[in-house]
Amino acid sequence: MTDGTTLETAPEPQRSQSFAAQLWGQFRRHTGGVIGLIVFVFIVAAVYLGPLIHTVDPNKLNIRDKNQGPSWVHPFGTDNLGHDLFAQVLAGGQISLAVGITAMLIALIVGTVVGMLAGYFKSIDGILMRITDLFLALPILPLLLVITMLFRDTLRSAFGPNTGIFLLIVVVIGITSWMHTARIVRGDVLTIKSQEFVLAAKSSGMREYRILLKHILPNVLSSVMVSATLGIASAIITESALSFLGLGFPSDFPTWGRLLYDGVNFLQITPARAIWPGLAISLTVLSVNYIGDGIRDALDPRSLKR
Repeated sequence: MTDGTTLETAPEPQRSQSFAAQLWGQFRRHTGGVIGLIVFVFIVAAVYLGPLIHTVDPNKLNIRDKNQGPSWVHPFGTDNLGHDLFAQVLAGGQISLAVGITAMLIALIVGTVVGMLAGYFKSIDGILMRITDLFLALPILPLLLVITMLFRDTLRSAFGPNTGIFLLIVVVIGITSWMHTARIVRGDVLTIKSQEFVLAAKSSGMREYRILLKHILPNVLSSVMVSATLGIASAIITESALSFLGLGFPSDFPTWGRLLYDGVNFLQITPARAIWPGLAISLTVLSVNYIGDGIRDALDPRSLKR
């Protein structure tokens, strides 16, 4: 029987925030990280959506319009052959970002695998870490120059002038940039593998590869995310250095580094040829570094507990 009083329903317990929500909540408190994210998103949007608005062919020659300053028709001016610099910066950005992201993925995969194996299996830890130290001791830029000179023509003839050099650049940068990720992941694995949930998984008879994939990998993703942001910036700078030295992409396949290389001899005539691609490289690398700083601070366990 009821006595006519209304029974109040107990409020449902508030659900704890998901990890992604906590991460975003901490990240947006990092002013530099938020500004870096806005700038990077703007650059990516401009690079990939800009050609839909500014439809000028970046490789189109127009000798009558050579060495012009900024105008409504050519926002960044033109070079000595009449190329539209704005169109070339947009096209070069697509290639530079593609190189940075692809090389970063290669470096992350190699570094994560090496770090997890070295940290989890004590029997191969010494060998893998000595290999890592060997790569760290190598002079990277001279090594990149030698590898590029040795295999550039072979890959060009096998895959075409553009695809071949793209594969060469991203693979070379990727296989020479994984060492720091491996050392960071190894340190995390050494800590995680002694945790109770990993020991319980071992006691239950779970196979080693399942422990690595189910328990170890998810717990090192935070470090991998930080390495990813820094890896993009490093790969873009390395590609720019190779192109600036004339060993990157051909002139009809512009990247920001290649545009810098082509504009060096014309600094007195059209300084914008070096200013615009240099500014694009600087803003992209700076924004990505700030994003990495924001993610690192957001993943700090002390900040996630607040």
